[in-house]
Amino acid sequence: MFEYNMYKAQPMSRIKEIEAKTLLSHHKEPDPWFGIKYGMNLYRGCQHRCIYCDSRSLCYGVEDFDREVLVKTNAIEKLEKELASKRVKGTVGTGSMNDPYMPIEKKLNLTGRALKIIAALRFPVHVITKSNLVLKDLETLQQINQVYAAVSFSITTSDDTLAKKVEPGAPPTSARLAAMAELASHGILTGVTMMPILPFIEDNKENVTEIIKKATENGASYIIPWFGMSMRDRQRDYFYEQLDRHFPGMKEKYQQRYGQNYGCPTPNANHLQQVFDQTCQQYNMPARMPFYQKDAAEQLQMF
Repeated sequence: MFEYNMYKAQPMSRIKEIEAKTLLSHHKEPDPWFGIKYGMNLYRGCQHRCIYCDSRSLCYGVEDFDREVLVKTNAIEKLEKELASKRVKGTVGTGSMNDPYMPIEKKLNLTGRALKIIAALRFPVHVITKSNLVLKDLETLQQINQVYAAVSFSITTSDDTLAKKVEPGAPPTSARLAAMAELASHGILTGVTMMPILPFIEDNKENVTEIIKKATENGASYIIPWFGMSMRDRQRDYFYEQLDRHFPGMKEKYQQRYGQNYGCPTPNANHLQQVFDQTCQQYNMPARMPFYQKDAAEQLQMF
């Protein structure tokens, strides 16, 4: 076990080495939001410390989510073996339970090494991240893109100052947008997962329209929205602590509106959806991403 300093003025993360019994999860059909067939998590826990993160919940089994990162030391060996055994080509997705480009990745390069395996075995990939660190693997992503490569940036606010409050360990929104533009300029499919949009904090017309505008300007090919958030057990407790710290009086609004509910849609979700649809139409921005299609990939390889 060793210590790795995330960012200046951020708390230290305990890094604990573990071995995975299996690495890839399997979906019978690609999921309808992101087109992922095989889920891959190289780490457990996350250094970005987003105040709303669902993975902080007890059911995911990370003892100290905000101060401990579990590193799967046999991940690359497992990935190579498991991926080579798959008879069905499908998109490998990463970024659902943690960010594959949190600061420790710069030191360990697990995601970078995993992408090289995916490239060698000619599988498609979809990366979801809040970090411009993804640019370190641009060359590998270009190789994967001979089949299919997509990078989605999670963006919940267009405001760097607000982003620092709700996603304190992640690079600012402006850095994510700049990385998006760089990926797009190299032919990588890239877009925005605009989720979660936090009730009473980010659920306003100005925020939604500005995200769409900036995403368009920086090469996004799609934006996938969710107007609301989830809350349960430890996730809720931590979120309320941070509301008291950064948004005094806001916790009471959540308690009154949602009680112990798991699903917490924004009160004006229907209105925001209309704003979203109209603005996307204005900028000719799809609200769905194009998925990997085996036949299309094979056709490209013929030329």
